[in-house]
Amino acid sequence: MNEIAIEDLSRRRFLQGGAGLTLGFCLPGIAAAAAAAGPGKAGEGLAAPVSFEPNAFLRIGADNSVTVISKHLEMGQGTYTGLATMLAEELDADWAQVRVEGAPADAKRYNNLFWGPAQGTGGSTAMANSWEQMRKAGAAGRAMLVAAAAKRWQVPAAEIEVSQGVVRHAASKRSAHFGALAEAAAQETVPTEVALKKPENFRLIGKQARRKDTLEKTNGKAKFTQDIQLPGMLVAVVAHPPLFGAKVASFDATRARAVKGVVDVVQIPQGVAVLATDTWSAKKGRDALQVSWDESAAFKLGSDEILARYKEMAKKPGLTARKDGDAAAALGKAAKVVKASYDFPFLAHAAMEPMNCVIRLSSDGCEVWNGEQLHTGDQYALAQLFGLKPEQVNIHMLYAGGSFGRRACKDSDYVLEAAQIVKAIGGKAPVKLVWLREDDMRAGYYRPLYHHALEAGLDEAGNIVGWQHRLVGQSIITGSPFEKMMVKDGVDATSVEGASNLPYAIPNLTVDLHTPTDIGVPVLWWRSVGSSHTAFSTEAFLDEVAAAAGKDPYELRMSLLTAHPRHAGVLKLAAEKAGWGSPLKAGKAGERRGRGIAVHESFRSVVAQVAEVTVARDGSLKVDRVVCAVDCGTAINPDNIRSQVEGGIGFALSAVLHGEITLKDGKVEQGNFDGYAPLRINEMPAVEVHIVPSAAAPTGIGEPGVPPLAPAVANAIAAATGKYLHRLPLRSSDLVT
Repeated sequence: MNEIAIEDLSRRRFLQGGAGLTLGFCLPGIAAAAAAAGPGKAGEGLAAPVSFEPNAFLRIGADNSVTVISKHLEMGQGTYTGLATMLAEELDADWAQVRVEGAPADAKRYNNLFWGPAQGTGGSTAMANSWEQMRKAGAAGRAMLVAAAAKRWQVPAAEIEVSQGVVRHAASKRSAHFGALAEAAAQETVPTEVALKKPENFRLIGKQARRKDTLEKTNGKAKFTQDIQLPGMLVAVVAHPPLFGAKVASFDATRARAVKGVVDVVQIPQGVAVLATDTWSAKKGRDALQVSWDESAAFKLGSDEILARYKEMAKKPGLTARKDGDAAAALGKAAKVVKASYDFPFLAHAAMEPMNCVIRLSSDGCEVWNGEQLHTGDQYALAQLFGLKPEQVNIHMLYAGGSFGRRACKDSDYVLEAAQIVKAIGGKAPVKLVWLREDDMRAGYYRPLYHHALEAGLDEAGNIVGWQHRLVGQSIITGSPFEKMMVKDGVDATSVEGASNLPYAIPNLTVDLHTPTDIGVPVLWWRSVGSSHTAFSTEAFLDEVAAAAGKDPYELRMSLLTAHPRHAGVLKLAAEKAGWGSPLKAGKAGERRGRGIAVHESFRSVVAQVAEVTVARDGSLKVDRVVCAVDCGTAINPDNIRSQVEGGIGFALSAVLHGEITLKDGKVEQGNFDGYAPLRINEMPAVEVHIVPSAAAPTGIGEPGVPPLAPAVANAIAAATGKYLHRLPLRSSDLVT
């Protein structure tokens, strides 16, 4: 087999790079090795090849191509387009000539500015942490091109204009494309200060720039891990234990080795790996394996048993996450107390592309091809396993077919699994690890199961005087490398986000948390993390409180949000666009229709949604319409924002209607989409997305569309039926007339 051409950026290729300008803003100066070019006119003097230090976000080629180096993973959320838009805006590049490459793993140059000295994509931070960085990189590149043109043409730099990839001096009628100036621009000093455009001068930001990954993904040129073929590469499929915590006691590979195409069978800490010349042969070999498992230390509780334990824990106070006033005293004196509890199941990430990874070991180090989301963590984990320096682990960041948090594993699980296989065979061949859907469902990581208990006290006038919120569930962060940063006084911030920062003006409010440490189910962040459950409990409960107080749910929220104008703004916009307060069109005979509202902040963005539902007599549910208002700061790519919110609504609705991972005697019962159903197209509602105009810095958008959907739907069901639902996923049996 011939090695495919890798489109992503490696250190070696970057150094070899061709003609053009390579720029890194706020980084060490570039090393230009070319002689100064003489004056010329448009079309003159294509630059000769020049090598530059690979510390950049921008490369301009002699062919006028503008390559943006993306430090963040493109997994369908539009990162490549967003980052390129910011840089190209300030560079004044021709959008048609802009392309994007994935950056190598190098936290010194490509760290996530919100994460400190670590490179990675997550927490809806890609645009927000890059907002000034990418714009300044583009502006610096523009300034260097202008300076080069001014010297070449012997004219004042202030008289030069740049537009659509062309540098012009109107008075002398001179012009040059970027490529013709690249070599000369490379000799200019990287400016330490640059002037950024004012929003009214934006040409790309806020407009409908065409996505940069669409064409490659439709014509088949996009490179995913499954597309990687290396000389002599073997494909590995692993037999994982049926219970979490179980180990291999013994195995017989006789029948597996007899399968045509199977090359080797090796034991690794995660199970038994079968290596073959192709995926299907590896799977057949795994199916033929005979493995005896040591389950003496395995986790053996079922979901119902876990939940029962959580409910007992919720009867006592936990660790305090927030305490305003004295909620217990206020509840004791309240004229009326409303109580409710909410249950949330384990959830799988279920991305369209299950986990996979390619690793090649050589005398120089380790090369990795992967839809890489947590560069620094994986780089250091691999270095430790192989006894290498981190810089000897070269990661090629490919496209990923979704993630929803799964590829940013705090334990580097599937990456280390691939590495363990390579190590077990002595590095004699590159290995492509492939997880099948059943591996992803039964041997992966999950959104934790949670139990919430809430109480609210009302005075005689129906005002909320006290609020108590207790949560019970596994910590994602405790025991991970992120613990020091994100766990304070024993409280995992991701467990209580959305509850501990409740925006409503309630004088006495307490949030506490129980974190069981003896539940052996691997857990990980799932799209919108803690807000995936806290938004439902807080917003659904508030509707119950509104009903007890005899108040309109929208009006009650607005009265409590005077100190939070962003929340009030999106709530008002969503309500207006949805026609809140106007009657819904009647359904067919026996059908009940309702409208519900919810608002939630996550990843510094605020989203309000109004859902309209139809509930049939047999309990079947149809979500007809969702109207959404979003405040995410400056809208870099409005169409992409709408797409992310629409996708988030569909993702959330999958969990509302179907999503549930259940355990029986410790074993995951679901194995594929037959038991863990994604949303079908006929279940998708009509969606409207309204973006609040803003000149503020961008905030997250990949995840904030998810949290408000479930409570908006539940509140709409309550409006239609009078039934308040306290568990997810929703069940038609709860809605039967």
